Amino acid sequence: MRLTLHTDYALRLLTYLALKRGEVATIREVAETYGISRNHLVKIADGLRHAGFVDAQRGRGGGLRLARPAHAIGIGAVVRAMEEDLNLVECFDPQTDRCRIGPSCRLKHLLHEALDAWMAVLDKATLADLVERPKPLRRLLELSA
Repeated sequence: MRLTLHTDYALRLLTYLALKRGEVATIREVAETYGISRNHLVKIADGLRHAGFVDAQRGRGGGLRLARPAHAIGIGAVVRAMEEDLNLVECFDPQTDRCRIGPSCRLKHLLHEALDAWMAVLDKATLADLVERPKPLRRLLELSA
């Protein structure tokens, strides 16, 4: 399983916002810090806003901040919201399934079990867990204490 860059960058953005501790951060600031395309980050921030993870303020002094406390943002929920689909193989989606062995395939069931286990691990973690030790992260991202 591999997350898309979209989800990876969403998790980085949320981590940055959690480290800001309620302060507003601009798209430009985050894009420059991580070396991510500003345009790409705008789309990601919009997706996070629509999913209820981020609040956005427009205009002078505007920017992004977490819409809820870091401990209330589950990593599994973020992954589900940001990934287009979690279909590991064609047969996971009935619309595209053309596999001839589907009715007898044991691999499909094994992959479903693996995906469920993977998501269960992500569901145990919150954004607060990712920033549990903020000092090294803040130092690496050059955020003031």
